[in-house]
Amino acid sequence: MKENYKNHLKLNERELYRYARHISLKEIGINGQKLLKSSSVLCIGSGGLGSPVLMYLAAAGIGRIGIVDFDVVELSNLQRQIIHGVSWLGKSKIDSAKASILEINPDCQVDIFNQIINKDNALKIIQKYDLVCDCTDNFPSRYLINDASVILNKPYIYGSIGGFEGHTTVFNLNCDSPNLRDLIPEPPDLGLIPSCSESGVIGVIPGIIGSIQATEVIKIITDIGNTLDGRLLIFNALSMKFKELNIPSTKKAKDINSLIEYEGFCFHEKAAIKKISAKEFLAIIEKEDILLIDVRTELEYKNNYIEKSKLFPLEEIENGTAINAIKQISNNKQIYVHCKSGKRSLKALMKLKDFGILGTNIEGGIDAINQEILNSKP
Repeated sequence: MKENYKNHLKLNERELYRYARHISLKEIGINGQKLLKSSSVLCIGSGGLGSPVLMYLAAAGIGRIGIVDFDVVELSNLQRQIIHGVSWLGKSKIDSAKASILEINPDCQVDIFNQIINKDNALKIIQKYDLVCDCTDNFPSRYLINDASVILNKPYIYGSIGGFEGHTTVFNLNCDSPNLRDLIPEPPDLGLIPSCSESGVIGVIPGIIGSIQATEVIKIITDIGNTLDGRLLIFNALSMKFKELNIPSTKKAKDINSLIEYEGFCFHEKAAIKKISAKEFLAIIEKEDILLIDVRTELEYKNNYIEKSKLFPLEEIENGTAINAIKQISNNKQIYVHCKSGKRSLKALMKLKDFGILGTNIEGGIDAINQEILNSKP
């Protein structure tokens, strides 16, 4: 990317000392450090992967960092999301991340976007940055980021984690590079995509994969080494082994001209499930006689719950043990279902539909409800 930085910013005396270990590397040197200072990187997500990516990019001297996230810090995050601390519990993740970045490097410009990235704002946000780091945890966001990056010709550094394994690669680095649709042409079925709260993740995995993502960003900006362009790097902590898969590039995957409705694209059965926004739900919860079902775990429910809700963990709905109980208490009431973010509740509703129980999914889950409550306070 050196050709994109013809007007390098100067390094002051303090910066020459701060980045001395970079500058002493012949592959980076002063010119490479100037490239880092004059670059901008967007990180979508400030959780497990976003934590090491943001911290190492700030420490490396990236001049401008953008963060997109709408979540708040929870106690269960702190096992792996090392950019946050206990003093930030219940507060905005992007505010917490920005504070940590500026503590590491006060010279870094930090832009924050406290919102969900979607087809309406993705191009506008991403176009302002040189590269985009995908630190999300769901396929609708990944396809959205991928397609926006292809349309805008932005390098896209991909990462994903789960259990004891992590994957990372570089998409769309140049005109011959593969993108996400070359690796995964068709979205996986919803039932095959467990979240961290469902399947678990060892805390160090996002640190390892996020650090590799940050390394690739630095290499791309300074134009050194061989990137993961065309190669998917897979790490397994239990076997402590890395392996690679080649990703061929196809012309068909490059024929992307516009953004679509990605949740419907990724979850084909979702179209049959009614949905409601957190704001709309809060407007009716006190006015209507409804049945509100929480499908999170018992521990999640105890830590943070809505007073009117009834707990039926997703596992009990999927194995059928909760079906009769739900039928007995529904009494022709309008059923609303929520989880943490809206994914497990969607699974639950698809399963309930098999038993003739119809309901409405609360988009964004209890996270969106809590955020809506916070936004409504003076």
